[in-house]
Amino acid sequence: MRCSPWAGRLIGGLIIGSLVGCAHAPAPMYQWDAYQRNVYQFLKHEDANPGEQIRLMQAQIERAKIAGTRLPPGFRAHIAMLHLQLGQYEDAQQQFKAEKAAFPESSHYMEFLMK
Repeated sequence: MRCSPWAGRLIGGLIIGSLVGCAHAPAPMYQWDAYQRNVYQFLKHEDANPGEQIRLMQAQIERAKIAGTRLPPGFRAHIAMLHLQLGQYEDAQQQFKAEKAAFPESSHYMEFLMK
C-alpha cells in the first residue's frame, strides 16, 4: 500500500513539529524579578519607601546567588540611589562601585554619580 505524497509530508511535519515543541527556551540572562516595578515606583514616587525597596532588592540579590543568575544592568546603581535618599553615602558608593565592576561600560556614568 502506497501513501500519497501529502501524507508523507504531513507525517514528516508532525515529527519535526513534535521535536521543535520539545525545545527549551533559553534561560534569561538576568534575574529581573521586581526590579522594573521598583524603578517605576522610584521614578513616579508611588509609595516608594527606599528602605523597603532596598530590603526587597537585597532579597533579590540572594535569590540570584542561589539561582546562579546575574543581576540586570542598573540594579546596583538603583540600590545606590535608594541609599542616597536615606543618607547612607558609604553604602551608595559601594553599590556604584559594584555596578561599575559588573558592567564596565557604565564606568563613566558611575564615576559621574559617585561625584
